[in-house]
Amino acid sequence: MKSKALLLEKSTIPAHIAIIMDGNGRWAKQRGLPRTEGHKAGTETARAVVTRCRELGVKHLTLYTFSKENWSRPKDEVKTLFDLLTTFLKREEKSLKQQGIRLSVLGEIDDMPLAVRQVLKHVMRQTKDCDGMTLNLALNYSGRDEILRATRSLVEQGVSPEEITEESFAAELWTNGQPDPDLIIRTSGELRLSNYLLFQCAYSEFYFTDILWPDFSPNELEKAISELGNRERRFGKTGDQVST
Repeated sequence: MKSKALLLEKSTIPAHIAIIMDGNGRWAKQRGLPRTEGHKAGTETARAVVTRCRELGVKHLTLYTFSKENWSRPKDEVKTLFDLLTTFLKREEKSLKQQGIRLSVLGEIDDMPLAVRQVLKHVMRQTKDCDGMTLNLALNYSGRDEILRATRSLVEQGVSPEEITEESFAAELWTNGQPDPDLIIRTSGELRLSNYLLFQCAYSEFYFTDILWPDFSPNELEKAISELGNRERRFGKTGDQVST
């Protein structure tokens, strides 16, 4: 069967896709499995989506991997999430380098377990010169905290209020140097941002699907991109202004 990706025009491929990977627990519950099995299945989906984004020419992909709020989950589940992340990174290091994918982290690395910090820093060093695509993992991440962190940084630098611009503020965010997301995808039917990229998403397009994350295939990714290509992004202008 011919891949639907062949129908996507290069001009419709977003520069930056951000994904809220939701529904692992529900996927497992529907199958009478422990939540950990859902997270394992979700890891395989992430691997496939990363590869497909690289093939399509997406330059930046951000995956909401672990929020600051996720620390409140059962300790066993949190440990499983970090164990899966560590295993994933060790397994995929070679593949990331071969595909030219640079790993970056959005969030407070220093608050994560030592083993996780070590493997993250190792893979980031090993892929720092890759320029095919940037893979951002939002880890121990909070959109509100990111904004507060940027604000405090500007204050500490002694920047005067009149000198603060959108550009200077954005330079203090974890995503410094990267474009804002063109498309934010959330799986599992939930219709909220959950404290994700709050400053960066001002003009992002949103795509919500009822599909649970472990069932979100590369074809579903392409459907989201195709829908984005059919939307008119006006950035505050009128439709007539955009079309001229």
